[in-house]
Parts: sequence; C-alpha cells; structure tokens
Amino acid sequence: MPSVAIVGRPNVGKSSLFNKLAGARVSIVDDTPGVTRDRVFARCEWNGRVFSLVDTGGIEPRNDTGISSLAREQALFAARHADVVVLVCCALTGVTADDAEIASLLLRMHKNVVLCANKADSTGAPPPLLWDFYSLGLGEPLAVSALHGHGTGDLLDACVERFPVEENIGEAERGVRVAITGKPNVGKSSLLNRLLGEHRSIVSDEPGTTRDAVDGELKNEHGRFVFTDTAGLRRRAKVSDNVEYYSVLRAVLAIERSDVCVLMLDALSGVTEQDTKIAGLAHDAGKPTVIAVNKWDLAEKDEKAADRHTELVRGKLAYMSYAPVLYISALTGRRTDRLYGLITKVYAQSETRVTTGLLNDMLSEAVAVAQPPTDKGRRLKVFYMTQAGVRPPHFVAFCNDSRLFHYSYRRYLENNIRKVFGFDSVPIRLTVKERGEGDV
Repeated sequence: MPSVAIVGRPNVGKSSLFNKLAGARVSIVDDTPGVTRDRVFARCEWNGRVFSLVDTGGIEPRNDTGISSLAREQALFAARHADVVVLVCCALTGVTADDAEIASLLLRMHKNVVLCANKADSTGAPPPLLWDFYSLGLGEPLAVSALHGHGTGDLLDACVERFPVEENIGEAERGVRVAITGKPNVGKSSLLNRLLGEHRSIVSDEPGTTRDAVDGELKNEHGRFVFTDTAGLRRRAKVSDNVEYYSVLRAVLAIERSDVCVLMLDALSGVTEQDTKIAGLAHDAGKPTVIAVNKWDLAEKDEKAADRHTELVRGKLAYMSYAPVLYISALTGRRTDRLYGLITKVYAQSETRVTTGLLNDMLSEAVAVAQPPTDKGRRLKVFYMTQAGVRPPHFVAFCNDSRLFHYSYRRYLENNIRKVFGFDSVPIRLTVKERGEGDV
C-alpha cells in the first residue's frame, strides 16, 4: 500500500488537512503549537487507489530540546519511508526560514514532494504570497483550504500521480484491533514500540506525552494485529486543557473500536483507583482484556510474588476476574511475546457462537442440579436460552417472570456457560426476557 506523509512546521494546518483527507477527525486539532507529536495513520482511497496517510508533528529545525526534537525525528522518519511527502506551508505568511530548511531536507532525501500552501480559504484569485513558494525548488505550489476542502482534489490527484506503478491491492485482511490502555507513565508507548520493533510512539518521562491514538500494524505467526497506543487516562479533575480533553476522548474511542484491550498496570504502584476506572471502561464496553503488569523487572519479588500480586489484582478488579494476568517488562521485552497468544485466545473466545440446542442442554442440566428460586410460592421457570451476539458473547434467557430471576441465579447460569463452553477469559452478557407460559 503506498503511503503519503504530511510534514511541515508547527501550526500550518497539517492535522486539519489530514482529517479532511481522511474524512474523519482522527488527529487532534488545536491552536496550540506542537499538539501532534507521534505519527498518526489513516487508510484512504482516491480514484481507486488505496493508500496510507500519515500525520506528523511539526518540524522545528532549530529546536533540539525535549519533545520537539523527538517529534521532529518522528516526522523525518515518516518522510523517509513514505512514497509521497506533502509539505504543508501557510499561504498567509509566505515562505519562512523553517519552510526553506524543511524543503532542503526533503530535497536531500530525493523524495516525491507535493507542495501545499494551506489556509487559502478565499475563493477566486490565488493568495498573493502563493508565488513565493516557487523559491523552495519543489515545483508548483497547490493552494488548498483544509478548513473548507478547496483544492484537496488537486492535491490528491498530485499524490496519486506520484505513486509507484503497481497493481492496487484488494481489501486487506482484517486484523485484531488491540487498544493498549492505562494511566499515564505506565509504559504503553514502550510496549507498542517493543511489539512493533520500531519507535512508533514517543517515549518520555513527561506525563501526557502521547496525545493521539497511535496505530501500528503487525503480522506474525499468531496472525495480524493492529495495536493502538492511547493517551494515559487521568482523573477528570486533572484534565486541565482542551488538548488533553480530546486526548482522553481519543483513548475512550480507541477502547470502544477495539476487539481486545491490554490494560497496563504498574508493578511498583500496584492497582490504583484510576486503574479500576480504566478497567471499568473496558468491562462496560464488553471488551476482552489482558492485564499486563509492567515493570516487573524492577519489582522486589520472591518465588510467590506473582501469586500475591495476582491475588491483589483480582481483589481490586473483582468484576474482571475473567481477565488473564501477565507479568512483563516493556523495557527489556521479557514475556511480551506471550501477549500475542493471550490476545488471540481471548479474541477467539469473544467470537465463539454456541448453538441453541447445546445451550438448552446445558440449561437443563443446570436446572436439574440447582432448582430456580421461588418467591411467595411462585417458582422461576427458565424456558430456553439462545445466543444473541458475539464480541462479547451475549445470551438471552426467556422466563416466566424476570422479577424472580435473582442475581445469584443469574451468576450461577453465567458460570455454567463459562465452564461448559470455555468462556473463561472473556466477559459475557446475559439478558433476561419474559415469555407467557401459554406460549410454550
């Protein structure tokens, strides 16, 4: 699949253009410089050609400190590996010294570059400073408005013309979408980089480094995976600005669109209140979850340390007793390879369907072992069960009176479903509906 990287200095509208071309608000857009830091990906199509679109952080050639330096490295890495690079400049300010330095870097890379003069929001005559961009030596500048969409068709035409000549691939095999979630500074970006074998996400001790939900694809002997590194979820009282608010929103959306969640815990701080809230998001969304206890290499431990810590995790996350627990080190890579097997296992369970006949055989045996409860002389009758859906497995039980369906008996039937059909590592849903006795 061809790739197109969008690069440029901060605040020229790269993320706005990315969202316009992608047809969705994938990248965070804000007036604050330096909002985008990592590479953000989207799958696009134009004139029958499917390609990968990459948004990058602003390149500041003269800033070699902290996050700005790391964001520049990410942007240049994306440019080096892209088939086409879109250099975004501002049509209102004309050519700046930073624009000239970035253009010089791209010329030395010998890349196919499309020059985009963004913020040309007015229709009619082109902006008066448009012609200054010829001085960059990158050919004709295209006047574009990411805000209104003017000129984006010409921009996409120019990109597709520069794609390698090859047959367009068909619909890619769908991979398992895995959201890596957790509180800030627990090692989510380090784990993504370890799994992908490249520095896809910026890793820093500064909390809140990751802002967008960053995707990375991987295929190995276990299958195809799409990992999403999400922003660390902090307590709502500590979400102080618009950028972080949208970062948290992206993380929640990443959980909702995922097939599997990897909940990362810090072995040194244990299970905190914020960890339980994040786990609750995955549980309420019905997502199968693997609990990865990170920094296990730094924890003081003996032969039974893992057992004691697992008991602590189970106690704090009692509603997620089905989730497997794995002790890893994203820094050294220890046991991270075992994640693939666990992810594949829980995903397969979440996709499993059980026939109505087998379900009702199980129901008959369960009712024979433990009779349904009674209330004021009236006994609960469960007529039959059926499976209504998957991801998560959803079962519907039809009975004579839902008020008689006590919580303890619901849990009893859920446990029987798990035991008989192997749903030991995923959440399941059991809905109770009434049916008149005369309809039997």
